[in-house]
Amino acid sequence: MSQDGASQFQEVIRQELELSVKKELEKILTTAPSHEFEHTKKDLDGFRKLFHRFLQEKGPSVDWGKIQKPPEDSIQPYEKIKARGLPDNISSVLNKLVVVKLNGGLGTSMGCKGPKSLIGVRNENTFLDLTVQQIEHLNKTYNTDVPLVLMNSFNTDEDTKKILQKYNHCRVKIYTFNQSRYPRINKESLLPVAKNVSFSGENTEAWYPPGHGDIYASFYNSGLLDTFIGEGKEYIFVSNIDNLGATVDLYILNHLMNPPNGKPCEFVMEVTNKTRADVKGGTLTQYEGKLRLVEIAQVPKAHVDEFKSVSKFKIFNTNNLWISLAAVKRLQEQNAIDMEIIVNPKTLDGGLNVIQLETAVGAAIKSFENSLGINVPRSRFLPVKTTSDLLLVMSNLYSLNAGSLTMSEKREFPTVPLVKLGSSFTKVQDYLRRFESIPDMLELDHLTVSGDVTFGKNVSLKGTVIIIANHGDRIDIPPGAVLENKIVSGNLRILDH
Repeated sequence: MSQDGASQFQEVIRQELELSVKKELEKILTTAPSHEFEHTKKDLDGFRKLFHRFLQEKGPSVDWGKIQKPPEDSIQPYEKIKARGLPDNISSVLNKLVVVKLNGGLGTSMGCKGPKSLIGVRNENTFLDLTVQQIEHLNKTYNTDVPLVLMNSFNTDEDTKKILQKYNHCRVKIYTFNQSRYPRINKESLLPVAKNVSFSGENTEAWYPPGHGDIYASFYNSGLLDTFIGEGKEYIFVSNIDNLGATVDLYILNHLMNPPNGKPCEFVMEVTNKTRADVKGGTLTQYEGKLRLVEIAQVPKAHVDEFKSVSKFKIFNTNNLWISLAAVKRLQEQNAIDMEIIVNPKTLDGGLNVIQLETAVGAAIKSFENSLGINVPRSRFLPVKTTSDLLLVMSNLYSLNAGSLTMSEKREFPTVPLVKLGSSFTKVQDYLRRFESIPDMLELDHLTVSGDVTFGKNVSLKGTVIIIANHGDRIDIPPGAVLENKIVSGNLRILDH
């Protein structure tokens, strides 16, 4: 078959597949109750557009030869932004800001049911508690009205709304909106797995929230975007709710509201220097004359090692983003927000292989005018993805003040220790059971723990500490123990007499 003939054949197959998917989606829509009809229709229309693009695109979506280092002035050092100082009217600048937290994720990877934002991280405070405390502190200090907006998913919405009542007396207005709900598709047939709109019973796994790139459409569709523009708000500060370093930064906000060259910047991405632990993080590049976020999934296999190199790509995206509301409205209405599709394969409980199509919020940077990267200190990137991260933020390495964590002044060097807790610590409840109290870690560089290990009260860890209990053995670190540059292995049981 000639090349032309082959591509025509593929085109016919593609059109037939789109038609089949369209019919399936129409069938699903007929099962929607009347009060959910409009909402479901918007979701399924959004999915159809994404699916259409998915069928058009083939292979990694970047041409490696076109990737260039960003121009010097397109990624500014934070020190330069901070050196401009703050204006006298900081309150009026703050009143133009809306804080948005991405709250769609569940705590399943840490063995918890329900929204991840409701996991206790410090003195019984959850991620959500700390966020509300931070913004309330801002509003009280500067006599402002900075609202908090939570982007929930259908997985987290109900539980989050129940909890919100406890903040009724706080000086923070809290709003929520929901990410879209898209159907997972069978990996072989590419048809939706769902047969109706319900997401309970056999349909539980048939739906998914399509990644945080969905924020633009969902925020617009919720009506909140127009509400805030009507109230005179100009920028949103978007970040992951589990990044405890993502606090409102007045210097970055001032840079946006009072641009030094008079040209308004529509999109700021906070980046920070890569360490060996961050080699997979998305990086900012120059691509076809625009700043562009390149993720590891988009890199051709032959260039993955080059992408991971700390010497060539020195920075990565923290997912702390500052975005112009007016620009989101303009681009959304022009259907001009372009984000690469992330194809995420999953296996359902019954063994069925499916794929879910997602997008990432930072990927839209190339659609905005006059975008900018700001290279911020590492302290603005403090994500809690695992119990190893949780141990760091619960320890005396950090002090807590008005919902914000700052590195203790007693630590002599500003880097965070490398902590690797083994599989016995994966679930939060197991992790908490294994520490009678959180060890003193002020002088720790590296901690590796593997196997059945428990820690007594007031343990102190310094330098490099490696504790390995082999299969069938157990190690109890006794109360008050000081371990400095030690490897502990074998069997050490401490039993109550």
